[in-house]
Amino acid sequence: MSIEHWQLDSSRSGIHFAVRHLVLAKTRGRFSRWSGTLMVPGGDFSRATVDVVIDAASIDTGVARRDDHLRSAEFLDVNRYPNIIFSARRVSAEPDGSLRVVGALTIRDVTRHVSLAVLPNGRTLEPWGKQRVGFLATATIERRDFGFSGNPALDAGGLVIGQRIEVEIEVEAVKQPAVRAA
Repeated sequence: MSIEHWQLDSSRSGIHFAVRHLVLAKTRGRFSRWSGTLMVPGGDFSRATVDVVIDAASIDTGVARRDDHLRSAEFLDVNRYPNIIFSARRVSAEPDGSLRVVGALTIRDVTRHVSLAVLPNGRTLEPWGKQRVGFLATATIERRDFGFSGNPALDAGGLVIGQRIEVEIEVEAVKQPAVRAA
């Protein structure tokens, strides 16, 4: 059985997140530098493996001071842990046509299993002859699961920074030419 190699196109894709601030509103951000691959046995995405490496220092919330704080040892500690890594070896097809992708997410020195709900956005042949496929993935992770526990309580209840981080990943992947074995 052949294994298709798909490269995630980070120039046409995005890794975004949102977390509540003061219980009132969401602070949103993204990572601007990352790369990833899909290995797809026999063209069946329900059997794919996924590997993504995110440059932790590329975090961008639109506020330089906040981004610097998120890069510090209190949060991502990018000097010691420059990459956030996601590696999935279990993908399953859901009855509604969506996929469930379960993988290991490593932030700093903590690895936890994360489950992504994935909706296929379609597949097409671009005008220049390459196959492209798109997916929308969502997940919610808990800050405390990755050791981000510093968080003052509010007098009225709740926390300054919410514990739940909502993640949304929209990707476009490009099928790579087959490589013949030597």
